[in-house]
Amino acid sequence: MVKILGIIVVIGSVLGGFMLSGGALAALIHPFEVLIIGGAALGAFLQANPGSTTKIVFQKSLKMFSSRFTQTYYLEVLGLLYSVLNKSRREGMMAIEADLEDPAASPLFSKYPGVLKDERMTAFICDYLRIMSTGNMAPHELEGLFDMELASLKEELEHPSHAVNRIADGLPAMGIVAAVLGIVLTMSVLADANNAEIGEKVGAALVGTFLGILAAYGFFGPLSASLEHDAREELNLYEAIKATLVASASGMPPTLAVEFGRKVLFHAHRPSFTELEQAMRGS
Repeated sequence: MVKILGIIVVIGSVLGGFMLSGGALAALIHPFEVLIIGGAALGAFLQANPGSTTKIVFQKSLKMFSSRFTQTYYLEVLGLLYSVLNKSRREGMMAIEADLEDPAASPLFSKYPGVLKDERMTAFICDYLRIMSTGNMAPHELEGLFDMELASLKEELEHPSHAVNRIADGLPAMGIVAAVLGIVLTMSVLADANNAEIGEKVGAALVGTFLGILAAYGFFGPLSASLEHDAREELNLYEAIKATLVASASGMPPTLAVEFGRKVLFHAHRPSFTELEQAMRGS
């Protein structure tokens, strides 16, 4: 909701200020300028990024108005970790082998559908529980393996925001391209056009510069920052999973291990100790 409000404020402030200053809204409507700027930016984006990044950027951009990283989701992840660790502690690591081999068919994992929807996170949890079940890796070695994978994951999660940021940096230049083409068009009709027609074409060229700058700093720059924040929250949750599993591998009971994970979470949506305790009782 806040992001929608931000977009409305940007558009309302710019267009409202222009119109209150005596400007006519129709003077800013030049679809071919939008075609030049938008098409050039899209083409540059497709050239610069692999198809997988393009798909992720579009998927995450459509979901930018809502976030799954809420207190409820955090409690679900921690609740799953507690349930798995508690079962393995009571019945042995072999008892959770079937759950790890096919999480989608596991009665234990099925209690946490939000986590199951994220295939990468589910696989991440299962992989490290399998490693822990071997019993041949010391806690510090497990932590080192976590750190190496999380460093790689960080690069992957931040790539979409970097890709959008590069387009945001280039949009003002795309606006200048549209403006230059507009001036070229003006020069081509200079001999036959009157002052009004020349003014209209020069105005259209300047709109290209305006649109490029507005798109860069009013929309694509904030989108890049939003994607970066989303990546940071997702990585933070993986860090919480790491803290929980390393604590468990070090001999901590499940109730204390998930508390290690809770303390790693960002404060904005971190559940309280009491809320986590109630969630564990419910699981």
